Amino acid sequence: QVQLVESGGGLVTAGGSLRLSCAASGRTSSNYAMGWFRQAPGKEREFVAAISGRGGNTDYADSVKGRFTISRDYAKNTVYLQMHSLKPEDTAVYYCAVGSSGYYGRDPARYDYWGQGTQVTVSS
Repeated sequence: QVQLVESGGGLVTAGGSLRLSCAASGRTSSNYAMGWFRQAPGKEREFVAAISGRGGNTDYADSVKGRFTISRDYAKNTVYLQMHSLKPEDTAVYYCAVGSSGYYGRDPARYDYWGQGTQVTVSS
């Protein structure tokens, strides 16, 4: 089992920045992929960004490309999501996920472990 705890969410005005963190514990592995998803009220969970295991390949949703950066500290078993130029449409609960197969794509069904989420609210 892998436990994930997100932090760093909050309220920010449009154009501002936030950094989310997700600390993993339990049966973690540097080979596992890690990703961020988000879910706004009344909408389905959507892919935001992901980073592979060793090698650190990344993928981003088109809506956040150029504004968000995913990174990973292997020693701390932590993944980060640095968010800049935030927009009201970025408002959602952000979830961290682990893909134990190494998959770091956009399909949430292929991630095995999920955190409880952290709320990000961007005011206009």
